Amino acid sequence: MRITGVISLGAALALTLTACGGSGDAGKDGGKQTISFLTHWGPEQVTALKAAASAFEKKNPGVTVEVRAVPFANLLSTLRTQGASPGGPTIAGIYDLWLPELVRDGLAAPAPAAAAADLKANWPANLAEGVTKQGAARGYPNEVDLYALNYNKKLFAEAGVAAPPKTWDELVATAAKLTRRDGGKVTQQGFGVITSWPAGVVHPWLSLVGSNGGALLDGSTPKLDDPKVVAAAELYARLVKEGSTQSSMSSANANTTGPYLDNFVNGRTGMIIMANWWQSALKEAMGAKYGDVGVAPIPVGPGGTASAPVSYSWLTVVNGKAPAARQDAAWKFLAFLNGPDSGRNGSSAMGDILMSMGILPSRTGDLTAHQGDLSDPFIAAYVAELPNAKPFPSVLGGEAMSQAVQKHVENVVFGKETAQEAMAAAQKEVADVLTKAGA
Repeated sequence: MRITGVISLGAALALTLTACGGSGDAGKDGGKQTISFLTHWGPEQVTALKAAASAFEKKNPGVTVEVRAVPFANLLSTLRTQGASPGGPTIAGIYDLWLPELVRDGLAAPAPAAAAADLKANWPANLAEGVTKQGAARGYPNEVDLYALNYNKKLFAEAGVAAPPKTWDELVATAAKLTRRDGGKVTQQGFGVITSWPAGVVHPWLSLVGSNGGALLDGSTPKLDDPKVVAAAELYARLVKEGSTQSSMSSANANTTGPYLDNFVNGRTGMIIMANWWQSALKEAMGAKYGDVGVAPIPVGPGGTASAPVSYSWLTVVNGKAPAARQDAAWKFLAFLNGPDSGRNGSSAMGDILMSMGILPSRTGDLTAHQGDLSDPFIAAYVAELPNAKPFPSVLGGEAMSQAVQKHVENVVFGKETAQEAMAAAQKEVADVLTKAGA
């Protein structure tokens, strides 16, 4: 969820600047344009974005870029409710799952020829294809996120575990060894899961599904009742039943605050499945203990042949309901923000911002410019898994689909449904969601 979501990407911020309207055509006849950029980034990243905007304004007199920051939970609703208004956001950073619906609703404009050519030349083909809807590129990809097993090497050593688990059987056995009890109460869980946050619930679980040879969808047909998918729900049920996973230690949100983060950074959770973007949160919260964090591929299930972590991406889009002159200025700013002259040492400013959060940039030149940073053991482990990643399906109704799956996975974690019951119900609900959405 970055999925989004993200400690910095999802920081709960107040509105820092309100969007303003503009008049005239920037750069023509002295006309001026004010464009607004809607994000859910944290204070440090907002400051860096404002610096890039200032550099752009100096090169483009007549254009003013204002930054609005809202909590992750309010990002999509803000774009939907304000998009058509005169003061609505001109640019927005969005989760790729939202793109089909935003295109349908006219809130993600087609890229002009120059931006489309830039995208084709400077981004991997699969990412360029991912932001292409209804025959047109719809924005600039920025970050790529995927999942891996994070574990506490110190706790492993104390439990006599030599290496991270490679299979589900090893995951169950290792989780049991890492679980500690005091008078019958679990004080240290072997394997932690997330609840209360859609992407945080679904993506790690679906990474296990993929690593068992299963999939959420076949085209637009849900596959939640497939035995390979049900098996991943049964794995969660087993971990909970054996006490290795504690539902009381699971709550989190897109900021990763709450018991989930606290328990891992304080050594009360031995293993989790989490995305690369939360490196900055780990460093900040753990301090010197950050060195205890290890990263390994997702354990492979009995029906799988290799790790297959979920991946997702974010992109910046231009509001198709904004006036044409404002859209033109917005595309010009995005070309600068994502270009090699806005950042350091050949990186774009966007690439620099993403790397400040431990997030993988998607622009080819940014990956080259930050090659040294990407050799960090934490990030390097994720980079190594990129070829094995399976993108989360981006379809109409995708957000509601994710929420439906979340509900039933959580029901398994809290003991409200068996794995079979949960997946049968999720299969029906997701099918209904996709049908109504026209997927």
